[in-house]
Order: sequence, then structure tokens, then C-alpha cells
Amino acid sequence: MAIASGVVLGTLARYWMMRRDFRQYPSYPHAVVNHLALGFVAATLGAVAVPAIVAKEYTAVTFLALASTQFREVRSMEREMLGSLEKSEMVPRGNDFIEGIARTFEARNYLVMFIALVTSAVTFRFGVLFGVLSAIVTAFAIKRLMKGKIIKDIANVRSAEFRFEGPNLFIEDVHIMNLGLPEIREIYYKRAKALILEPFDDNAREILANAGQRQAIAHDAALMLGIHRDVDTPEFTPLLRRNTETGRIGMIIVPIEPDEKCLVEAVKNVPVLESAQSNPLASGAGRCASD
Repeated sequence: MAIASGVVLGTLARYWMMRRDFRQYPSYPHAVVNHLALGFVAATLGAVAVPAIVAKEYTAVTFLALASTQFREVRSMEREMLGSLEKSEMVPRGNDFIEGIARTFEARNYLVMFIALVTSAVTFRFGVLFGVLSAIVTAFAIKRLMKGKIIKDIANVRSAEFRFEGPNLFIEDVHIMNLGLPEIREIYYKRAKALILEPFDDNAREILANAGQRQAIAHDAALMLGIHRDVDTPEFTPLLRRNTETGRIGMIIVPIEPDEKCLVEAVKNVPVLESAQSNPLASGAGRCASD
């Protein structure tokens, strides 16, 4: 019963973690089957650990080390798959975003293994009911602890006005790009929307300075509101540029859905990438420079 409880609840936990949002990833149904199968394997390895130790079958525990090697291949698989799809994206995710997704899918297998191990141990000692309760508590605790920051936690996001000075496009004091064709500028005047992202502190300033983080913001915004471009119109690619004096970010996008409120909300909910995390205020030199 201990092994069965761990396997079942661990696999269910993997399915629960595989929540699909607006990104529609993993795609249905093949990637879902792949990840559920790996989740089942992870749950089985975690569930048999405690009974194996009790039975003094210590060699069985070595499979946990073998599993860690196999689950590292999950990261490579996701990285290669998403990387191969980048060329077909109107607004690419960027390598940093892809690496973050790949790490997440690898880590979730370890979390499933841990949930199955806890469930199996509690069931073995106290019974099935307590095992189920422990699995639920552990899953919710893990989800809460693993929840990362989003853009609205580190920066103020607001609508802004843009202007052209000759062919140069500005959002307030942030220079974005040069657009030479008058007909392109006319489309921008009619359809484009602009935002300003103001970091709350020096840590946030460095996060927003990361090119991968800005690419992730552009990708998610274009995905949710649509983008007024085709494969041969790169001048309509959404851009985020930085004021190097203040650290503020200006964003310009030509969306299909021209709703500024929705655009602000979309940008606020973009995840902060692990690769962009920076904490200069944790050092003495960083705090001194901030003062």
C-alpha cells in the first residue's frame, strides 16, 4: 500500500503541476503523455525508497542516483525541442526563456519523486489516509515555495506616449529605434502602444537590463494581444529599450488587440526569469553605489 499510494499520488501530482496556461505548453496530447510517463517513473522511484530501506535492500536506493542522470535528459529534450521551434515564432522566446522552461520541467520530476517518497513513508507508518493528506500538504507547500516573481513584483508598469523626432522613435526619454519609411511611421501612429517599466530598486534595474528578460516580455505580450506583423515585416517586431541613465525600460508594440489596459496587465504577469535574477543590493559595494 505504501508503494501504491506513493506511485498514484506522485503521478497525480505531476499531472497537477502540468497546468497549461495561455502558452499552451506542453502541447496536447503527445508532450503531455511524455511528461506523465516520466512523472510515473519518478513517482515509482520515490515510492519504493522507504520500503526498500526498511527491507534492507539498500541497492534499490541506487536507482535514485540513476534517475537524476535520466531526468537531466529531460532538460536537454525540452531545450532542443523549443529551440527548434524558435524560427517559426513571430516573436521568439529567447534562449533565456527556453532554458528556464527546460529547468522547470527537469525540477518537477524531482519534486514528484519527493512527494511520492513522503507519501510512501507516511503511509507505511500511519496508513493510507494520512499518506493522502501528507501528499496534498506537500504538493501545496512545494507549489507555494517554488512560485517565482513576476514583473509587477519588481517594477511599475504604465502606459506612455511615444513620439517621432524625424525618423527616431522615442517613448518619453527612451530612444527605441529609427524608422525611415513614412508609411511605417503612419501605421505606428494609428496602432502602436507604448509602455514604461520603472524598476523599484537596483535589483529590479539589473533584472530588466537583462536582454533575455526583455525578450520574454516581448514574446508574452505579443502572444496574448497578437502582433501586427508577418514574416517579412520585421519593423513591427515589439521592442524594449533601456535608458542607460535611469534604468527605465520603454516598450513599443503594434498589437492586433489595441487595449492598453490588457497590455499593461500582460506585461505585469510575465515571469522573472531565473537567468535574469540579480541581487547587487546584497553586497556592500552594491548598497554603497545605491546610496
